[in-house]
Amino acid sequence: MEDQYLTVFCTFPDLESARRVIGRLVESKLIACGNLLAGAESIYRWKGEIERSSEVLAILKTTSDKFPPLESAFKELHPYELPELIATQVSRGSQAYLSWISENVS
Repeated sequence: MEDQYLTVFCTFPDLESARRVIGRLVESKLIACGNLLAGAESIYRWKGEIERSSEVLAILKTTSDKFPPLESAFKELHPYELPELIATQVSRGSQAYLSWISENVS
């Protein structure tokens, strides 16, 4: 069966924690790559209050079969009580890039 590819979105409180977690996920081959975008602002409700936070948005590339172990590792490594981890299926992409993802998460 051909790999199904995912783009996974998550946020971090700062660049240091994002680099640490994403580095561990790449080392353990749960993701092929993580892009870090500093300067995101999040507005959300938490424990009954409206909150505003500066965050780092991360975009991860992986395969669907790696998502369950990725989710487990993410919960252990992430500093938030309830970390964001949202995956979307990739419907199309460069075959060379998708093959690179497969090679780097196997």
